Amino acid sequence: MSNFITEETEGFVRKIGLNRPEKRNAMNIALIEQLSGALGRAEADENVRVCVLFAHGTVFTAGLDLMDVFPRLGDARTLFSAAGIDPWATHGPARTKPLIIAVHGKCLTLGIELMLAADITVASEDATFEQIEIDRGIFPFGGGTARWVRTMGWGNAMQYLLTGDALDAREAHRLGLVQRVVSREALMETAMGLAARIASKPPLAIKATIESARTAVLEGERAAAEKLLPAIQQLATTEDVQEALSAHFERRPATFRGR
Repeated sequence: MSNFITEETEGFVRKIGLNRPEKRNAMNIALIEQLSGALGRAEADENVRVCVLFAHGTVFTAGLDLMDVFPRLGDARTLFSAAGIDPWATHGPARTKPLIIAVHGKCLTLGIELMLAADITVASEDATFEQIEIDRGIFPFGGGTARWVRTMGWGNAMQYLLTGDALDAREAHRLGLVQRVVSREALMETAMGLAARIASKPPLAIKATIESARTAVLEGERAAAEKLLPAIQQLATTEDVQEALSAHFERRPATFRGR
């Protein structure tokens, strides 16, 4: 089987690359399975605290490889192995570690939904975004319908979901689809810099922050509020909290171990 995903670790950051450039990184079954496996390995590795997903080649992704994937749509849940993580957080296990997306060139369909399922997206100035399922007689089924609306509001979402029109990087930033727009040359440096900064923070607090925010989004603020005190009481007993306090009083950088 071809290696459609690359994996490399720098410090506490796992770099995961889409690696099907000859097909403009179109997502076939093999790429989806390998991406799921890569995220699963990062999730299970205690030495990995943050992931950065990027793409090899001239574009981020041409989206779904329809001819390869359509025959397996009824088995979507089987695409994510027991050790894997669903990159779109719709069918399989959810990740707990931060995911940053670094996008350049064209980004279509499932690529946008990857961004919406991630935590932070950095885009290069040449990036463009198109949710063109409507032109194929279908609709975004990787979580896009809900997350477009949640991210930018009903009217803004429908303007693009119902037309398939393209957004450039600046408009995507204005609408909240991406968080940073940088030059093509600065893309990976910016994404890795953000990842390294997050990776320097207490891992258990990072995990708890994501979990609390995700609960609020999926179950509502009341459900999240009910879990606040138990979660903070549990964190208060960790070694990382003691390290943070010691570092503060000793006026030195803290070193967190996720314990």
